[in-house]
Amino acid sequence: MITLYTFPPAFGLRNVSPFCLKVEMALAHLNLEFDIALQSNPQKSPKGKLPYIECDEGIIADSELIYEYLDRKTGGGIFGSLTPVEYATGFAMTRLTEDHLYWLMVASRWADDAWFPHVRQGFFGNLPPLAGNLVARLARRQVLQSLHLQGLGRHSLEEQAGFARRDFRALAGALSEQPYIAGDRLTCFDFAVASLLAGIYDNQPATWITNIAAEYPSLKAYAERIQEEVGVFSRK
Repeated sequence: MITLYTFPPAFGLRNVSPFCLKVEMALAHLNLEFDIALQSNPQKSPKGKLPYIECDEGIIADSELIYEYLDRKTGGGIFGSLTPVEYATGFAMTRLTEDHLYWLMVASRWADDAWFPHVRQGFFGNLPPLAGNLVARLARRQVLQSLHLQGLGRHSLEEQAGFARRDFRALAGALSEQPYIAGDRLTCFDFAVASLLAGIYDNQPATWITNIAAEYPSLKAYAERIQEEVGVFSRK
């Protein structure tokens, strides 16, 4: 049995982290037996972030390393059947999604003064008011520092919106002549891209990046289709 540790629901999302959701999608797609344990404090995880799993090899943290484990466990069920072009295309689109577009989604939640109260309620609402406000401020400071170090936090909102549109345009272009992110069949890379897109489209209430994403209805349709095919959904 595999246990997947993930965040509790928030912002209208059953699974608020795209990294957690993509692992859940992979487990379901591979027909592996697993259960889900909720962890509201990522600092209690081995690397201070989610997801992580408990499995026959022990504890494995980070979605990419979990993918490697699942590939070993299933004899190539994740990567084994991919052509070099499928791997290259899917890997590149995943890097764009997880190492760039993801941080813009984070900025839309944590850096927007008008939207941050939803973060306070969604992540820290179970704490007493004084403690919750203090922890929320400290957590926000850490996230903003991470955004600054990553680089996107150094840009204005208008510039961030431009980055987001270019990312969405690239993804929409990749899917304009093929049904899946790496070609003509479902692969593990679709779980990564669709999970993040679903977290943007289904986020409640909408953030500024949700409103920009609405300019690309083909991406919303793609995210919905992948969730339906796998039977795992981001929203409640």
